[in-house]
Amino acid sequence: MTLYHKDLKQNASLERSPARAIDRQSAHLFASVCAFAKFERLKIKEQKNHFALKGQLYIKALQAAFAELRRLQNLYQSEATFAKA
Repeated sequence: MTLYHKDLKQNASLERSPARAIDRQSAHLFASVCAFAKFERLKIKEQKNHFALKGQLYIKALQAAFAELRRLQNLYQSEATFAKA
């Protein structure tokens, strides 16, 4: 039970809820437990721990963000070239 509580707090953002209303706190608790369950399923499927899975998720998110940044830069550069012509 202690490991469950620790993982729920550290990996599913249980403690990071700014909500004050009871219904919103309940919704955040439910979402945290669902996230924990998904992490557990992935942990078993991928045979990795929560921290490795979160690291992979962060890397994929950064790659997607940089790809979008490159796309926007290319779009801006092509518009600037078009405006000069």
